[in-house]
Amino acid sequence: MGKQENCVENTAGNTAQIMNYIKIARPDHWIKNVFILPGLVLAVILIGKPEDMVSFVLKLLAGFFATCFIASANYVINEWLDAEFDQYHPTKKYRPVVSQNMKFSLVMVEYAICIVLGLALSLPVNIPFLLTEVWLLVMGVLYNVKPIRTKDIVYFDVLSESVNNMIRLLLGWFIICENVYPPSSILVGYWMAGAFLMAVKRYAEYRMIGDPKLAGSYRKSFAKYTEETLLCSSFFYGLCATFLIGIFLLKYRIEYLVAIPVLFFLFCYYLYIAHKPDSAAQKPEKLFREKKLMILVGILVVLFVVLTLVDIPIMKMWENAFFIPTGR
Repeated sequence: MGKQENCVENTAGNTAQIMNYIKIARPDHWIKNVFILPGLVLAVILIGKPEDMVSFVLKLLAGFFATCFIASANYVINEWLDAEFDQYHPTKKYRPVVSQNMKFSLVMVEYAICIVLGLALSLPVNIPFLLTEVWLLVMGVLYNVKPIRTKDIVYFDVLSESVNNMIRLLLGWFIICENVYPPSSILVGYWMAGAFLMAVKRYAEYRMIGDPKLAGSYRKSFAKYTEETLLCSSFFYGLCATFLIGIFLLKYRIEYLVAIPVLFFLFCYYLYIAHKPDSAAQKPEKLFREKKLMILVGILVVLFVVLTLVDIPIMKMWENAFFIPTGR
């Protein structure tokens, strides 16, 4: 009986260790990769539907899981390199790398496996998609690894991480079209929207910790932030995002103007969520639990679908309203 009990305990211990290595790859965060879908939809609207639907579905599946594995590679090094700082965070101090005896060699093997799987799945999509996945991987290194480690640099921490939003938009686009790039207004607007979300996340974290000194120990950039600067920076990113997205909407389809007030309200409601105790803004992968937010997103999506398919003749007069005659 003693040997059997030891065997069961060893098996349970090994299973727990394996689960810890799976946890640091954060498969529960893969939901964030739905951000490739707007790029895909944008390409369909501006370029057209793919001719071979079977090939498209295969590319979509390969592209989605490629992005998941590359993102997991970034999460793995993030968890390992952040362990010394996460011990100062009220909840992150319980992460496996902080609280469990994990081996650096196995973490690096896991990192390499994620990279190989991600790049192998990217190759069948197309070369621009593969290169964009490499860009996503490089951003993970720049964000986490010294001597650059943009995560520790005030404002650059938000801007360098949120550029991954723009990268995901490009990934979705390249699944449909590999020869043309999307408009710069929507690319930079999507980046700034990501910066808004990230700055609000930082703001919610900073408020939750409640101690500037402890916050600075957890995240070096927090030593130079305040609640006011985080709030003002998120407002700035939100203005940039809505301005640039508005330019795109006006340029490509005037009917999209109808959806802009809902877009503004969505930004405002997200900022409202950041003020809740234990806010979901700190953990974007949990945002689906915010029912009102999901309803707003749903309304916005439905509006864009309807406005893409339905012309509103009375709004056509605005198409020439921005043209100023030269008098020649």
